[in-house]
Amino acid sequence: MDHDDRTSGHILSRREVLALLGAAGYSWIAGGSPLAAQGGPLGGLGCVVRPEQTEGPYFVDEGLNRSDLRSDPSDGSIRPGTPLALTLVVSRLAGNACTPLKNVQVDVWQCDHGGTYSDVQDPNFNTKGKKFLRGFQATDEQGRARFTTIYPGWYPGRTVHIHFKLRSRSAPGAGFAFTSQLYFDDALTDKVFAAAPYAGRGARTTRNGGDRIFRESGAQLILDPTPTDAGYAGTFQIALQGV
Repeated sequence: MDHDDRTSGHILSRREVLALLGAAGYSWIAGGSPLAAQGGPLGGLGCVVRPEQTEGPYFVDEGLNRSDLRSDPSDGSIRPGTPLALTLVVSRLAGNACTPLKNVQVDVWQCDHGGTYSDVQDPNFNTKGKKFLRGFQATDEQGRARFTTIYPGWYPGRTVHIHFKLRSRSAPGAGFAFTSQLYFDDALTDKVFAAAPYAGRGARTTRNGGDRIFRESGAQLILDPTPTDAGYAGTFQIALQGV
């Protein structure tokens, strides 16, 4: 399973996205723009622009409005793994002001500890009907969407990552969509993978530097989680520019 960079559906050009977002009162900040190239907080405002990355073949629009992604609604089972409390903070950047963006739909999907995605058919597995490690939340008044998940596993050809998508909750044909991925420091991943249930799989085949998708601005997409009593917790900020 080494084709996670395969495009699923149509990826809009920058011109198409700008036309779409402009009608909804937003503009899109992507990898080639001067703001995104800064790769950090803008003017000390605390909101951070991030580069877009490929959706890949494993996004399924399940409509699962939930914060705890570990369970499989089809049978009630829980995917094992080191717990990860993930918070994404979405902001609007307009001029010199950075304000929380409420009611943005934040979709998160990832593989389990063994490198398997749910509800897809792949040459190496068939999990159709399963819905583990997928779901969405709408951002609150502070622009936050919170999830409980697990530290993702690995599969050949990709470094360890989590997918996310931001979408406006507006009428069809309007609004915006932004898709990217989260990554982890290799040293932290090595530490997590030394314990069960990850350890039994042996050494992973691809690290950050060997992942073609990571090399395309992945350094701006690294989550920096901190240890908790249960596992890890991390917060990631994404800014959209207001017009």
